[in-house]
Amino acid sequence: MTCTIHARDLRYTYPGGHVALAGVDLAVNHGERVAVLGPNGAGKTTLMLHLNGLLLGEGELRIGGVRAARETVAQLRAGVGLVFQDPDDQLFMPTVREDVAFGPRNLGLDAAETQRRVDEALAAVGMTPVIDRPPHELSMGQRRRVAIATVLAMRPQLLVLDEPSANLDPRARRELLTVLDGLDTTLLVVTHDLPFAARLCERAVVLDGGRVVADGPSDALLADTVLLSAHDLELPEGFAPAVARRVAA
Repeated sequence: MTCTIHARDLRYTYPGGHVALAGVDLAVNHGERVAVLGPNGAGKTTLMLHLNGLLLGEGELRIGGVRAARETVAQLRAGVGLVFQDPDDQLFMPTVREDVAFGPRNLGLDAAETQRRVDEALAAVGMTPVIDRPPHELSMGQRRRVAIATVLAMRPQLLVLDEPSANLDPRARRELLTVLDGLDTTLLVVTHDLPFAARLCERAVVLDGGRVVADGPSDALLADTVLLSAHDLELPEGFAPAVARRVAA
C-alpha cells in the first residue's frame, strides 16, 4: 500500500508562543479510514491545516509523496480535500450546482467535464435532487453533504473532515455515515464523536499535547477506558466499540 500521509517529528508553534504540535509521528496508507481523537487543544485542527499547506511547520511531512513546503502548496491542495465543521464556510454560490462546479471551473476544466464532476460528486453524497436549490434552503445535514460534494468534485486522494457529525440530528448523522462509508477514498476524520469514529473508521489515533499518544484498531482503542479517561475522552454508557460496525449495518 502507498503512504498517503507521512509525518515525522512534525512541530508547529503559533506566533504567540503556543506549541500546538510537539513532534507528531503519523503514517496513513492509501485507502485507510483513520479517526483523529483527542481533547480540546490537543492539536487536531492544527494537524489538519498542515495537510493541505494552510499551515507549514517544522519536521517532515509528505502527502502522497509530496513534501509540504511553500513551493508545493498548490500540489498539496490539489490532492487533499478539507471539509470544515461549518458547511457555510464552503457554500457561497446561489445554487448547489454552482457551488460544486466552482472548484472544477477554477481548474480550467471545460463545461462538459465540469458538469460530469458535479453530477458524480452529488450522486456520491445523495444530493442530486437539490442540484438547483440555494444552499441556504437546505438542512444542516444536507448542507454538510453538499460541502463534501464540493470537495469530491476536485477528486482528492485524501479527504479530511473536521467534526462531520457536529450539530446533526440522529437521522442526518446516520445518512452521513452511509455516505462516507460508500466513498472510495482515504479518510481522515477529526472528531469528538467516538461512536461515529468507531462505526466509520477501522483505525484511530489519539492526539494530546501535540503528540500522538495512542494508535491502533478503533474497537480496541475505544474499549480502553483507562486510556480514554487519561485524555478526557468518554464513550456513551452502554456503547460497545467491538459491535459498532454491526450496529451501523
